Amino acid sequence: MSVREIALERIRRLFTLAIEVIHEHPDLADRYVEIARRISMRTKVPIPREYRRLICRHCKRFILPGVNSRVRIQGRREPHVVITCLRCGGYMRIPLRRKRRVGEEGGKLDG
Repeated sequence: MSVREIALERIRRLFTLAIEVIHEHPDLADRYVEIARRISMRTKVPIPREYRRLICRHCKRFILPGVNSRVRIQGRREPHVVITCLRCGGYMRIPLRRKRRVGEEGGKLDG
């Protein structure tokens, strides 16, 4: 196994442990995420997107929708999802854009 595979495996394991213990021990879940972030930085392996969204970008703590974060869909301007951390009050916006096909707005056309 390469260093990258081992790091990803450990990061995934730490996040599953954090999800399991968030209800009883939220501080322990935060510690698991802190260790996962440290592994990611030290090995220069990015945290997978599905887990990256479970970390508050402001306070760097573990957030789980319905437990310590709120998720809302906003339709104004460009539709987007807003995830609000209920600990620090910080929020993250995730755009809900459709993938553009070639030939649609801004795409390249032949000719």
